[in-house]
Amino acid sequence: MSERTTFLDIGFDRLTEDALVAQLRARGDNAPFAYVVTPNVDHVVRLSARPAGAPEHRVYAQAAWCVCDSRILGRLARMRGVDLPVTPGSDLTARIVQDVLVAGDRVCIIGGDAATGQALAAIRPDIVLFQHVPPMGLASDPAARAAAARFAAETQARFTLIAVGSPQQELIAQAIAALPGATGIGLCIGASIDFLTGRTRRAPRWMQRLSIEWLHRLASDPARLWRRYLVEGPRVFLLAWRWKK
Repeated sequence: MSERTTFLDIGFDRLTEDALVAQLRARGDNAPFAYVVTPNVDHVVRLSARPAGAPEHRVYAQAAWCVCDSRILGRLARMRGVDLPVTPGSDLTARIVQDVLVAGDRVCIIGGDAATGQALAAIRPDIVLFQHVPPMGLASDPAARAAAARFAAETQARFTLIAVGSPQQELIAQAIAALPGATGIGLCIGASIDFLTGRTRRAPRWMQRLSIEWLHRLASDPARLWRRYLVEGPRVFLLAWRWKK
């Protein structure tokens, strides 16, 4: 594990992408289940509306690894005197699938659809895939989250890729960690598999470097994302201005 630093009331691990990948690679297959969370602007804004000690906060605090997913957060942190390495969740997922997994590894996917598993299998036909597609409405369905957690624990996968959106994916990861005998590593990955398999086009690298990947995503799906990026997301600037170390 690493030194954790606080920004906007979330404890982030000060790990580069390479350092985090090295830790995940080195972890034994039979080690107790532990999970990675990658907070972005959306997560931070949502958590700011929840009281300290709320279940959502505990999910992030109990994560074995918590790394910053957002270049915007990284820039805001630097402006406030906080060194916050950025490890985009999509990049981390790609590294795990392409560089860390070895032939015969067991991988569990929570979320997506049948085509999701097929697309990942096409990239890595040498791994053993399990997939559970939970119902909609997971955020308000603890029984469905519990069922997803049990499925993941029973697969005894080396990596569990939880792709059902936030905060439900983090809640499922926490639930897996609470199950006796659960092993492996959980990654809360959002839409990362779709980016990796080409089902969804990711922003060009130049947009990522300029911290405007959000603009590409907004243009790709304005009906679904306009409120997140144009109404809720900008609140992070006020949060950063008000934040005190």
